[in-house]
Amino acid sequence: MTYSLNSKKVAEASRQWLLGRGVRIEDIAELTYFLQKDYFRTLTMEDCVQSVEQVLTKREVQNAILTGIQLDILAEEGKLLSPLQEMIENDEGLYGCDEILALSIVNVYGSIGLTNFGYVDKMKPGILKMLNDKTGERKHTFLDDIVGAIAAAASSRIAHRKQEEREQSES
Repeated sequence: MTYSLNSKKVAEASRQWLLGRGVRIEDIAELTYFLQKDYFRTLTMEDCVQSVEQVLTKREVQNAILTGIQLDILAEEGKLLSPLQEMIENDEGLYGCDEILALSIVNVYGSIGLTNFGYVDKMKPGILKMLNDKTGERKHTFLDDIVGAIAAAASSRIAHRKQEEREQSES
């Protein structure tokens, strides 16, 4: 049988997997708003939701979501081989593959996403605080970085769009 990928299935699965892990579009939009509110007085949550929605249409974003969540689940179930199991299960500080996967999302809308990502990754505002909590049964070694990266990319998208709007109104 010939392999055939259904893009709609991939897109829907990535959204459902986020929801299944307790992450709503609005949660990511709140992070996006947090990152951009000081730069654009007229920014609304609706703008942020729309930007997150657009980021989620990108295949590389969907791929990162599905890969990261799957690895988190496998770690929760103890199904990875040692020492990878322990590194992901404990979100090992020197294990940077979770951030590297997130970087595939960050640059979708330009390099400004990198600084946005670094900031939310360090501050852990909003849902990132919950995802980074190590006391529960769920392991979010990858998901906290993925969600931060989606918000960072959505923020970058807004920054680029607002700059374009400003330039058009000045001409």
